[in-house]
Amino acid sequence: MIERLRASASLPPFPVYAGLTEALIEAHRSDDAARDPVVAHVLGTCAAYAYSDAETVSAMMARVGLEESACVGITQTVDAMFIYSTAWLVQSRCGRVVVLCYRGTEPSTFGNWLGDADVGSDSVTLHDDDGDVTVAVHSGFYRNVRATRWDVLRELNHALEGRSLLDPEQRLPHRMEALYVAGHSLGGAMAVLFGLSLVGTPQHAALAATLRAIYTFGQPMTLAGTDSRTIDAVGRRLHRHVAARDIIPSMPPVAWGRFAHIGHEYICSENEWLRSEKPVAQLSNLREIPRSLLAFFATGKRRETLRYTAAEHGPHHYLSALRPRGMLTEFGDEG
Repeated sequence: MIERLRASASLPPFPVYAGLTEALIEAHRSDDAARDPVVAHVLGTCAAYAYSDAETVSAMMARVGLEESACVGITQTVDAMFIYSTAWLVQSRCGRVVVLCYRGTEPSTFGNWLGDADVGSDSVTLHDDDGDVTVAVHSGFYRNVRATRWDVLRELNHALEGRSLLDPEQRLPHRMEALYVAGHSLGGAMAVLFGLSLVGTPQHAALAATLRAIYTFGQPMTLAGTDSRTIDAVGRRLHRHVAARDIIPSMPPVAWGRFAHIGHEYICSENEWLRSEKPVAQLSNLREIPRSLLAFFATGKRRETLRYTAAEHGPHHYLSALRPRGMLTEFGDEG
């Protein structure tokens, strides 16, 4: 299913960021560019509201600064295969910027959780300069990316040709120059796998050239191997955000197979995102999983003593921490 919607212009006190399109075009012009707090806040907003509908996603992106943007939602659901794949594309009014954001695990959908647990034995073939490399990936995450990939690629190719995502027959003033990919939780894992498929496939070279950065929030591990130039290239553009006591970035546990993180990692400490030189370690104690779930119901003081708590994984928790001091919230009050 594909939904298309035009975001209306926001009313005062919005937009949060005036001139946001230009800011996104100027950011991440090099593969090794540092994390940008404005980009993080904008993409974190999209990732948090990716759990909603087209009207809400477009409204929130208009509020942060992408006014009168085109919003396209692509959804594929197959219960028996644990596929619950939703991708949102937000195209700036001028056509120069596109945000691709994947929805994460839906808390009320049991099959979605089963898909997260389906580590499996899938692999992807990446084209490196010195030959093809096969890398093992998380099966459940990869299956969800594949479910909507071709529809996403078609929309991105329209944007690359300077076509409106609302009506591909309509030409916009500019072609897509800057592509940002994002997601929270499962959505973050899907964002990484999509980035790998883009950069590691020669026929998508023109699209890959527009990829500025991938921002993820509370993302679980996706790869069982990291030895590839393509993975290195994606890792330089990947900015992973991890709440200090969020258990999901340490998943899947070692008992389910060896996995690893790539990219730049940032740990939130007192609402400051600090670069971590050592990525989150894979979970070794399975008992931490039920403990983290029970910690959700713990009182404040008790919760603070626990290593992990499911409460810190919520998209609203990440969004609150991502908002720069003194900036408006998406609700129009000061953060």
